[in-house]
Amino acid sequence: MQASPRRPDIFAPGSRATRPPLTRARLALGTALLGLGLLMGPATAQESGTPAAAGTPEWRHGLSLMGQPKYPAGFKHFDYVNPDAPKTGLLRLSVDGTFDSLNDIVPRGTPAGGLQLIYDTLMASAFDEVATEYGLLAEAVSYPADYSSVSYRLRPEAKWHDGQPVTAEDVVWSFEQLTKNNPRQAYYYSHVKKAEVTGEREVTFTFDQAGNRELPQIVGQIRVMPKHWWTGTNANGKPRDISQGTLEVPLGSGPYKVKQVTPGRAISFERVPDYWGKDLPVNIGTNNFAEQRYEYFRDGTVELEAFKGDQYDFRVETSAKDWATAYNFPAVKAGKVILEEFPDRASGSMQAFIPNLRRTKFQDQRVRRALNYALDFDGMNRTLFFGQYKRTASFFQNTELASSGLPQGLELEILESVKDKVPASVFTQPYQNPPDGGEEVRRANLREAAKLLREAGYEVKGGKLVNAQGEPLTIEILLANPAFERVALFYKPTLERLGITVNIRQVDVSQYINRLRARDFDMIITGWGQSLSPGNEQRDFWSTAAADREGSGNYAGIKDAGIDALIEKVIYATSRDELVAATRALDRVLLAHDYVIPTWNYPNTRTARWNRFSHPEKLPQYSFGFPDIWWWDAQKAAQTGGTQ
Repeated sequence: MQASPRRPDIFAPGSRATRPPLTRARLALGTALLGLGLLMGPATAQESGTPAAAGTPEWRHGLSLMGQPKYPAGFKHFDYVNPDAPKTGLLRLSVDGTFDSLNDIVPRGTPAGGLQLIYDTLMASAFDEVATEYGLLAEAVSYPADYSSVSYRLRPEAKWHDGQPVTAEDVVWSFEQLTKNNPRQAYYYSHVKKAEVTGEREVTFTFDQAGNRELPQIVGQIRVMPKHWWTGTNANGKPRDISQGTLEVPLGSGPYKVKQVTPGRAISFERVPDYWGKDLPVNIGTNNFAEQRYEYFRDGTVELEAFKGDQYDFRVETSAKDWATAYNFPAVKAGKVILEEFPDRASGSMQAFIPNLRRTKFQDQRVRRALNYALDFDGMNRTLFFGQYKRTASFFQNTELASSGLPQGLELEILESVKDKVPASVFTQPYQNPPDGGEEVRRANLREAAKLLREAGYEVKGGKLVNAQGEPLTIEILLANPAFERVALFYKPTLERLGITVNIRQVDVSQYINRLRARDFDMIITGWGQSLSPGNEQRDFWSTAAADREGSGNYAGIKDAGIDALIEKVIYATSRDELVAATRALDRVLLAHDYVIPTWNYPNTRTARWNRFSHPEKLPQYSFGFPDIWWWDAQKAAQTGGTQ
């Protein structure tokens, strides 16, 4: 399943999104994904906790990958919302960069932020459960015992903003367009063999395999779009084309619609007063702002200063330096701006320098390990980050899915089953980053890096590190986010002491994305967000099949039979224990190959907000829920000032 990244500007440099993880729009192109097996819980006398036998479909109100859904059929609202929250006020958010399209389905151009607000999906996520969804456009879902297909039955009251009903034909058409026009989504949904209308309000997705228990649920996250609108003509009589970018305001079915667009600079959304789904259990207590506005800033420094000047309301701070030094302005001291950290319990991550294994110079593991020894993380943390970070040592950092120690129990059994395909070291040696410490440790690490490079066939000649053919080892670090430039600059001198020529190339977001898709880079700084329930998306991240596919998440170009086999162990896990064990095994093998140079992690989300909002007293376990379940507080706003 797909989920928003934990901190979008880390995983997608140049695109600072202020919305937190686990928002109502779980289908976000180009993000980290989640998923495992599928269990759907009983809700009514007609529903049972086991899959329906062939020929006897049983309709259910919710899906859960972790057991039975918490909320029964007919529940009033989620426990964590305020059902009486006021529906008023303006929320102003910021995005860095620019935009040139209101079509975020196709990987062309740069779409505006917030477009998820105008669309509905078949199902909606709960913030207090892991990977659990309840009906939004769909009133019920059914699947056979072998998980070879899934059917969704639409709500009869669901309608587009022009009053026309949302139909099963819309769902099928949306799926076809998504997979036709977005290569990454086509790959992700490649196991859907067929989508078809099977009833007046019923659509069925048939899979090309049985037993993949994640597939029924991920289909429920497909964004549904209006076929009649996209296949019609615009105000000038020109046929619309969903395969191209557009600045025409699109038709939606969701709680908001586009109010105003200033191309490249701002976009605002207004709540739809007669939104068809406003009284659904999944929507009660949500969508509380009368208007949401996204302001664009092309410079991070200007963006921060704009926040201080009350030009927008809420900010996720990903810079340790700014968190430590930039928030001592008068509004903070006066209590008009609130600084607050929220624990991130819903995801893990790996952020790293990622060398491109498609380049011959990075294919020797000793070279990659040497690059890790050359990274002075302790010095970087003290100098750049005010000691706030810890070194990342897992692709599933800060979750129970992270490997540690030596493999035992079920994890060991899984690794034994692929013993001929994985490094022998995974059975005898836990992964460790090079040691951190003072100057003596740093020098020792550099000596080890130089030794590894010599073993890989390199030697220093004339101050340059060259291979046996006399070719110098050069690395271009490609960046789109200016915040990462000081990180790369800190790393550069150490690499140059080893004789490596380092160039830092800062490009605009569009050029960065194009080069990333084309795999035209030596090294980047980015990463992967992981949910608590990894699944089919792991193929996109690490599989051989994804390595040469344009637009995949396999940035490094990993091609390894052992990893391919372990990915399938994760996807076809039949219990939580098996999932955890298989994921730890996958993590262990990924680490053992030294594919990346891990950087840092932080367990909380740092936020700053102008004090004119409130939230439920007890926030859900897996998200702080902003802005989905927050609301405008008139009393606070009167003290702080602000626009209602």
